[in-house]
Amino acid sequence: MYIHRVIRTQLYLDADLHRRLRSLADKQGRTMSDLVREAVSRAYGTAQVDERLSTLEGITSLWRDRDDLGATDAYVRRLRRDMRRSRRRG
Repeated sequence: MYIHRVIRTQLYLDADLHRRLRSLADKQGRTMSDLVREAVSRAYGTAQVDERLSTLEGITSLWRDRDDLGATDAYVRRLRRDMRRSRRRG
């Protein structure tokens, strides 16, 4: 899931590059799209710091005024407990 807006695009890759990218994605447990985004960011730079900060500030205040969620610390403890249980079973 993305925390900021993305634009879908299409790339044409030769068979060898596609095969190598697919193999690397499988080995790393990632998607080909993720690898391409990372490579493009490395080659051409990442988003400006101001844009990232603006996105993070928007996220932190997203549910600020909600009073129907209850205490989050109890919710997080329950999630962690459930994760430990599922790991023991699996």
